[in-house]
Amino acid sequence: MDWIRRISSTTRYRRQVIAFGVVVVATFLIFISMNGQRSRKRLDLDQTQSSGCQFPAFYNFGDSNSDTGAVSATFGRLSLPNGQTFFRKPAGRYCDGRLVIDFIAEKLGLPYLSAYLDSIGTNFRHGANFAASGSTIQPADSEILKGHVNPLSLNVQLLQFEQFKGRTAELYTEAKNSHIKDGLPRPEDFSNALYTMDTGQNDLHAGITSMREEEVEKYIPNIINEFSLAIKNLHQLGARTFWIHNTGPIGCLPFFVVNYPPKAGNSDQNGCVKSYNDLAQEFNKQLKDRIIELRTQLNNVFITYVDIYSVKYSLISEARKHDFSSPLGYCCGHYGDYRARCGRKSLVNGTKLYGTSCRKPEEYLSWDGIHYSEAANKLVADHILDGSFSDPPIAIREACHKPF
Repeated sequence: MDWIRRISSTTRYRRQVIAFGVVVVATFLIFISMNGQRSRKRLDLDQTQSSGCQFPAFYNFGDSNSDTGAVSATFGRLSLPNGQTFFRKPAGRYCDGRLVIDFIAEKLGLPYLSAYLDSIGTNFRHGANFAASGSTIQPADSEILKGHVNPLSLNVQLLQFEQFKGRTAELYTEAKNSHIKDGLPRPEDFSNALYTMDTGQNDLHAGITSMREEEVEKYIPNIINEFSLAIKNLHQLGARTFWIHNTGPIGCLPFFVVNYPPKAGNSDQNGCVKSYNDLAQEFNKQLKDRIIELRTQLNNVFITYVDIYSVKYSLISEARKHDFSSPLGYCCGHYGDYRARCGRKSLVNGTKLYGTSCRKPEEYLSWDGIHYSEAANKLVADHILDGSFSDPPIAIREACHKPF
């Protein structure tokens, strides 16, 4: 009887083990299935986002860092050697070739942006550029500027955009043939477009050259308020996706190092004017804080903050690594006397000087003492367009998506 009980007990044990194994296997299969579904869903979402935002157009606002012809069309065409490296002719840019904005266009698969104020042979189907060299965030008549800057400040650029949007919508509706429509943005593209901004350097420039540094710092909140208002106005006009550059290390511009050399103890390891860079970093800090606020205040908005400062300062610190001959030198102009500007003839102390170009612009970070060379602009673009220096860290082609 004992062996019968033992066999019976063993049989029951085996049945329990088999039943438990069935449950484990079933549970495992369910788990694999559920995770497979999650993986497929995540993969589908990743594939959707990796396909890019397919921006049909983009609109840019700012200063000479991204002006593709506004000032040239308004106040007289820029002369050679501007444009010599890439365009082989003057192209409205204070540079020997392409700007960061041009590399953005290439990355998005869109044509280079035409300046809104350039009426000769322009096509605005894929966007327009409202940036103007010498412009500021603050209105030109503000106290810190005292009217000594380009009147096409950011608020004026927004008025131009508002008119552009309204007028092109009318013309698009009234157009009788496709030839006219092909040169105009589609009305529905405005809300799907990318809005880029690169401005603020001239506000700091004007302050540094006209008042004490502590006074400039007190004005920064006012500058940020103007910038914030511009974003809100663009949002009301239908803008939803923004790509915003902070300002670069102004204390490293050869213009300031040559004309406003740092006093003892006010120079960093690269020879830049430390206190001027401190102002730029304070501006950038307040700009980033405001952008974080705007993300919560505005509906359906995607704002990417891009740390141009860190990229440019890194290039200056590692100039030799990138085959630049001098981090604080410049290619075009009469070095040491900035009154002989790039591409211009000047009479300085009775001597005629001409701002000529160096033989190899690709060896210089700075083109003319204020603006970067095409070689430097390309390196900046290579660093920022994949999202490495962005908040949130997202590539420009994905800027309309919120990151996981």
